Amino acid sequence: MKRFILAATLLAGGVAGLAQAADKTDDAQLRAAIAGSQRSSANAARDTWRHPYETLTFFGIKPNMTVVELSPGGGWYTDILAPYLRDNGKLIAAGAAYDPARRGTVAFKKKLDANPAVFGKVVQGVFEPPSKYDFAAPGSADMVLTFRNLHNWIDDGGDAELKAVFKAIYTSLKPGGVLGIEEHRLPEAMAQDAKTSTGYVHESYVIKMAESAGFKLAAKSEINANPNDKADHKGGVWALPPTFTNRDQDRDKYQAIGESDRMTLKFVKP
Repeated sequence: MKRFILAATLLAGGVAGLAQAADKTDDAQLRAAIAGSQRSSANAARDTWRHPYETLTFFGIKPNMTVVELSPGGGWYTDILAPYLRDNGKLIAAGAAYDPARRGTVAFKKKLDANPAVFGKVVQGVFEPPSKYDFAAPGSADMVLTFRNLHNWIDDGGDAELKAVFKAIYTSLKPGGVLGIEEHRLPEAMAQDAKTSTGYVHESYVIKMAESAGFKLAAKSEINANPNDKADHKGGVWALPPTFTNRDQDRDKYQAIGESDRMTLKFVKP
């Protein structure tokens, strides 16, 4: 009997080990998207700081998912997500509605239209806090991702806007769906002003706000941490590369620091 129990225990342990190994299987399709020619050399050069493979695999992305990217900006992550999800999944790039008077929307549409082989299946949704959240049907998304955007929403409308954003995300996700957040991190010992004027945000604040919307914190990662960034720069986070808002003033110092220290948080909708 004891031998049977021992054998069963070893078998269970072996199965668990195989499951863990499967979870860590290299995603060649994602690596191919990251290495693709659709990415500019300038964007690819930032992989050292932005860790796209490690970040996306931490969030648990799979190529058959419906993924929403909120406020994609110039499309740094869109360049990776679009080819990765093209064949078996769906990418919804959710930003401001196209307006010929708004350069950002014109540039993003031009980017997508210029390479239909890569971006032809990208769906554009409308995401304009605090009032327009027309990006995904309720309960339809497997994953919602946002990269370095929370400070903008807080700056626009404070707690109320961030709550509205999290509520809209929660509604769009399926049960068990994932919210992945990357954001510039303010040390907890430093005061966070209501407008997040430095671009840095307390990790504890982000967690509190997400949990107040019903999300559960599933995991944290330090893959985008930078201990050299003390978040005390003139001009805030934008003093650092790639923006260098102070131009030549202390440029070498900021170059040596590198890109910002960032939280990377994975939440789940129960």
